[in-house]
Amino acid sequence: MPQGKKRVGTTVALTLVCVLVCAVAFAGAVFVLMPGTRDRSTTAAANGSPTPSSRPKPPQPTPSVPESTDGPLPGVDTPATPPPSTPVANTGTYECPGYSGIQVPLPMLMSDTFAWGDDPPYKVGNGSGDVNWRADPYKKPSWYMWLHSLRWLGKGIEAGGHGDRKALAHVMAIIHDWVKDNPYSWKGDVGAWEATMHRTNVLLCARQAVLSGMHVSKLPTQYAWLDKSLVDHAQFMIVNWSGRSNHGTDESIALFGVGCTLKKPELKKLAVERLTEAITTAIDPQGSTNEQSVGYAMFNYLLWGRATTALKRCGSDPGTVIDQRRAALSEWLALATKSTGELQQVGDAVKQKPTGAAGTALDYVASLGKHGTRPSKRVAVYDAGYVFGRTGWGETRPFAQESTYSIRYGAARTLHGHDDHMSITYSSHGRDVLIDPGHSGYQLDKWQAWSKSQAAHNVMTIPSAETASVDTQLVRASITPTWESYSLADSPAPGVTRKRDVLVLKDPDLIITLDRGQATDNQRYETLWHLAPGQKVTVQSPTAAVATAPGSKTSLLQIPYQQQPGKDAITVVEGQQDPVQGWYYPDIFHRESAPVVKFNRTGDAATILSAIVPTAPTETVTYTTRTTAGMFFVDLTVGARKTTVRVAPDGRLTRIS
Repeated sequence: MPQGKKRVGTTVALTLVCVLVCAVAFAGAVFVLMPGTRDRSTTAAANGSPTPSSRPKPPQPTPSVPESTDGPLPGVDTPATPPPSTPVANTGTYECPGYSGIQVPLPMLMSDTFAWGDDPPYKVGNGSGDVNWRADPYKKPSWYMWLHSLRWLGKGIEAGGHGDRKALAHVMAIIHDWVKDNPYSWKGDVGAWEATMHRTNVLLCARQAVLSGMHVSKLPTQYAWLDKSLVDHAQFMIVNWSGRSNHGTDESIALFGVGCTLKKPELKKLAVERLTEAITTAIDPQGSTNEQSVGYAMFNYLLWGRATTALKRCGSDPGTVIDQRRAALSEWLALATKSTGELQQVGDAVKQKPTGAAGTALDYVASLGKHGTRPSKRVAVYDAGYVFGRTGWGETRPFAQESTYSIRYGAARTLHGHDDHMSITYSSHGRDVLIDPGHSGYQLDKWQAWSKSQAAHNVMTIPSAETASVDTQLVRASITPTWESYSLADSPAPGVTRKRDVLVLKDPDLIITLDRGQATDNQRYETLWHLAPGQKVTVQSPTAAVATAPGSKTSLLQIPYQQQPGKDAITVVEGQQDPVQGWYYPDIFHRESAPVVKFNRTGDAATILSAIVPTAPTETVTYTTRTTAGMFFVDLTVGARKTTVRVAPDGRLTRIS
């Protein structure tokens, strides 16, 4: 089959809707870059205020992979604050949840100028609150939906709540303009639709600002339209509930907020019922979420904390299940935290540190072991398809000098997951060694297709085959004090099987993998090793490459086993655009080139034995091999430390010394 041929997922229409759901929610995940971060001496301007029917349809991109179905991006969309350390008082009120990471300065807001992400500010209105709600200058779903979320009005609402009548009048004019220009039901405009839960919270915050800013206890008559719009928003979320996902959970919290604020117990009751239904799907008993993303797992931890706080504050009992599942998720997230103090970037995830309540396991990893409760496990295997492990928690060496890793398996890709089965991430010697690509955002383009693909992960790929998202089995796992081994298997393409055995060692800290591919015809096999940005890779021979950076070195060995590597057995790619390869996303707005070392084979079968060995710059790595009684042995020397690894005929890897 042609090189690079990929499977096209679900229909374009469904994929586009899915992307848009994520896009609006994601918008709050990253602090907006305002003037001063780069030269923006001018702003773009909206051309009139066309009616919804006159707005041309945006181009419909053709996705190369199916997109996830919902969700705000981890870290910031829900305020990154731990749950209260004291019991929540029943005040009968719903607290304004804030405005996420978007921070449009008040002077810009007062001129009806909107900004999101890394695009220049754009004047969307006439300066008097008459906004063109069909403005879409950058053709970005996230930008458009963030406009409709109204969260960009936060600075004005806060100022109005503190007595700034001019700011209050202006933001209320913008909100009223949205209500007038987008009558119920606004489902025909996907931007207005998918921003409903966010906008509902803004309306609730604005209502509170009116009362506090005007020093009244009852909503003035001139703002009666606001309560009617809140009822409309509640009705919209009742009819169009997104289900048992983080998006649906956020909707339920907002629905509860309307019920609490307007004294409508039937809305509160429905919201609690939906939250009760969703929690057992959102977080399983082991603490894994249904998002297939470590970043979204952190988001869910905070989101469900906000849910319980909202319920308790307005007199509803959240029960015990939410707290139980969140406690399990807290432990899961602690194990998913690298020795560098950051969460694993597995699935759609930006570079971020965990957030946890004082005294918890999350607090322990966020503080690099300085305070909190040390997790009871060093290694954990989760039924949802995750392995998280580490050499220790800082008991015998500094916390940051421990080695940490993740391995993926389980159900086929969904929601915010990637095609990352069998992939490994690895941090050691206080730095990232093997990385995931991160989150490229919600644009349906070649970058997103790549970042979610097998080619963006540390796996054996078969680029000549038409691969698909498939289930991957964890066949066996062994955990000992100084090493762990895992065996995985799947069939990523018709007529192709793939097996990977993984061995993770402590003292010396390193990883060995044995990849085997088998096909009914000749294929190209590439075991990929994605390294952190800033590494310089030198290919020393068909069996060895070395990656160096100031203060660090990593040896990447392709140890001959059953097959002799050819002359092009090791190649390196970095910063390539066609086809895309060799990149890393710390967040959706920034992309960095990063080297990828490829161990290559061609044929109907491939056997690739790899060793990834991080060391200090002056340490050397050598090895010898031998076969005894049908067993293959690798004797490794790393600096002054020696170890021996056995490869069994069935591929199982074992440390024997």
